[in-house]
Amino acid sequence: MRTATATAAAVTTTLLGAGAAAVAGARYAADAALRPEPGRPLPGGPRLSVHSTAAGRIALTRTLGSLRPGTYGLDAPGVHAVVGPVLPDVEHAPDTVVRRLLAVTHGSLDPGTRVTLTPQVHLGNPRTALGLDHADVDVPGELGALPAWFVPAARDVWVITVHGLGSSREHPMVVMPFLHRQRLPVLDLAYRGDLGAPASPDGLGHLGESEWRDVDAAIRYAVRYGARRVILHGWSTGAAMALHAAERSALADRIAGLVLDSPVLDWHATLRALAAARRTPAAVLPLAVRAAEGRAGLRADRRAPGADPGALRVPVLIFHGPDDTFAPWEPSRRLAAARPDLVTLRTVREAGHGAMWNADPAGYEEALRRFLTPLM
Repeated sequence: MRTATATAAAVTTTLLGAGAAAVAGARYAADAALRPEPGRPLPGGPRLSVHSTAAGRIALTRTLGSLRPGTYGLDAPGVHAVVGPVLPDVEHAPDTVVRRLLAVTHGSLDPGTRVTLTPQVHLGNPRTALGLDHADVDVPGELGALPAWFVPAARDVWVITVHGLGSSREHPMVVMPFLHRQRLPVLDLAYRGDLGAPASPDGLGHLGESEWRDVDAAIRYAVRYGARRVILHGWSTGAAMALHAAERSALADRIAGLVLDSPVLDWHATLRALAAARRTPAAVLPLAVRAAEGRAGLRADRRAPGADPGALRVPVLIFHGPDDTFAPWEPSRRLAAARPDLVTLRTVREAGHGAMWNADPAGYEEALRRFLTPLM
């Protein structure tokens, strides 16, 4: 009897220990999924090797990622380059793909260099990267000053750009030349957790649930300095922030429209994808997602952005596609189907998360032109 009791106690202790370890592991994985890494590409992105370079071309490891159409950045420590379309007619080894090499902005693309394909094409600021005059401004936010770039133009409708997961305010520079040609002023915002901006009090990201208040601060800044109305253009969690601002801001009547690129509308799916990409063991993954939801304040009683289509009051343009592995596009499709009077969905295929412009720059900008023209 004593032996059985002792065995049961040992088993119980082991199970309790295993359970505590699983909870601790889930909490660690949750914090890893939520902790901002400004400027670092999302985990799980296409990791490639440089095989060779020649005049205006580069050979990379052949993967589904390296075969994607369009224009992308190549990122590695101390290295950044820009690649264009695949060159199918150039002779190459079976395990490689040859793309047009548009620029090497930092470092050297030596054979064997490990690079990540990223939607972030430009480095620097609007002047150094694009030749656009701009001002470095500070937007007063609830946690402190938020650095932003302001690119002036003639119109009194401003575009506020808000980057998302795995990027920085350098990412929205892909659309700045187009917006400048439309004579639209641009306020490109860095928000809590970004380099140079205040940290979130808990040091974690909240998928837009708290960060939207920094977008609200940017709207106030724009109105104070001459904007009659604003258009919010957000990527990923930045798109979620834009939706929250349209639903919650006291200045929502100043918002003329929303442009949502790869919007995070299902935080459960996005947290699961982030945790899995950081190699969270499958057995711990459900616990990690629940822990992350709790840590980020994404409780069941909190409504996800866009969950109430009836709350929309302004035109919305969504760029999204079925190949997005971090923010599933099904919620975007549902939102567009529920409000065809206000929401236009442009489906972009063969594009990763936040890379809708990259996959089809000309098509993206034409859809954007048609959407923006009546709002100017």
